[in-house]
Amino acid sequence: MTIRYDGQVAIVTGSGNGLGRSHALALAARGAKVVVNDLGGNVNGVGGSSDAAMETVAMIEAAGGEAIANGANVAKMDEVEAMVTQAVEKWGRVDILVNNAGILRDKSFAKMGMDDFQLVVDVHLMGSANCSKAVWELMREQGYGRIVMTTSSSGMYGNFGQANYGAAKMAVVGFMNTLCIEGEKYNIKVNCLSPTAGTRMLEGLVTDEQSDIMTVEAVTAGLLTICDEAAPNRSILCAGAGGYARTHIYETDGIYLPPERQTPENVRAQIEAIENPEGQQMLVGGFQQTNKFVAKAAAYLTDKK
Repeated sequence: MTIRYDGQVAIVTGSGNGLGRSHALALAARGAKVVVNDLGGNVNGVGGSSDAAMETVAMIEAAGGEAIANGANVAKMDEVEAMVTQAVEKWGRVDILVNNAGILRDKSFAKMGMDDFQLVVDVHLMGSANCSKAVWELMREQGYGRIVMTTSSSGMYGNFGQANYGAAKMAVVGFMNTLCIEGEKYNIKVNCLSPTAGTRMLEGLVTDEQSDIMTVEAVTAGLLTICDEAAPNRSILCAGAGGYARTHIYETDGIYLPPERQTPENVRAQIEAIENPEGQQMLVGGFQQTNKFVAKAAAYLTDKK
């Protein structure tokens, strides 16, 4: 079945270039009306211009689609709220939010200033939170919404020189985990996209040959499957160079130690059993872990009687 977005309105942040532009073009080509948001700065978040967003809008319009440009800084809540108001005044609703805007301030942690750490967190994490908050009540009232966070392998697995970026990118996974629970009864589905693409954010880090393989269009094909009507909820979809995978967070079954054995030495002695993946679970809420631990303790106490 063809994936379409006819009658839907999408906001794509950071869509003046690269991945965001690819996302915006694809959504528009499949029927969505698109708010093309881009501050217009460079990869380090410096500068600002409406040119990039206007170019994306022109490309959409040339292909017969509908789009408007917006230059809001996603780290500033008042500008984000004005962006959502602009979309609602123009088209009456917002169905899809793609949190794609991002910057880099790469340095080893030893050399990284905390201003650089804070700025990256402000754009990636707080930008996603601001935009999601600005559309949240609207989506609840509509009884429909699709939100995508952009995470990264740097957050899930680590990458030298990206302590700030990795922290922010893993944080949006935690953000998704709660929003998907709170939004479920309102038909708001929240997912993460972990992209690998040859954009300006990877310039100098990969070869030209690798960059040619890692097209933005390959990533966008994955995005479109997590923001349509049939989208999953609470997924981390990884996409790059034509490869697609899903990342899950699992917890091992673990062990129980009675009070008299709850010492660091006994915990260390049981580390192999603690780490044993047999019986591991993908938990869907924090209290599921609590209930598991309490159940193990209760079972021990029952057996002791």
